[in-house]
Amino acid sequence: MSSFKVTNESFTFSTKGEIDFIDLTDKVQEAVSKSGVRNGIVHVFAPHATGVLILTENDHALLEDIRELLERTVPKHGGYRHPSNAYSHLRSVLLPPDKTLPVFEGRVEFGTWQSLLFVETDVHPRKRTVIIQVLGEHLNDKRRNEHRDV
Repeated sequence: MSSFKVTNESFTFSTKGEIDFIDLTDKVQEAVSKSGVRNGIVHVFAPHATGVLILTENDHALLEDIRELLERTVPKHGGYRHPSNAYSHLRSVLLPPDKTLPVFEGRVEFGTWQSLLFVETDVHPRKRTVIIQVLGEHLNDKRRNEHRDV
């Protein structure tokens, strides 16, 4: 018999500083696998004022292009009123701090070239956390075993 389940997990990591990319794809899949949710969604949230999440190809050249895009769009030396790291905050308001992805048959559904990346927009290395919440249909152990036998 299936039931609805919600699981919460957090993942903490360190960044190297301004415009650092951390691939969270495997950690999110691991959280979904541990949850036992078969079909539903996974919501990933970065509770930081200067950290965001993006879905894109994890390719070095593309990440350099993204870094340059952020620098051109919100340059470091823009005469901002907020002290020291205004541009970090302004860059982070352009991109969301969360992503919601479908879970199908116990796997996160990413596009062919998609990876989930945390982007550090602050000026210094930081210790960061993301919250991974998995919601959906959970098969209890008896039903799960019956399903495997089919």
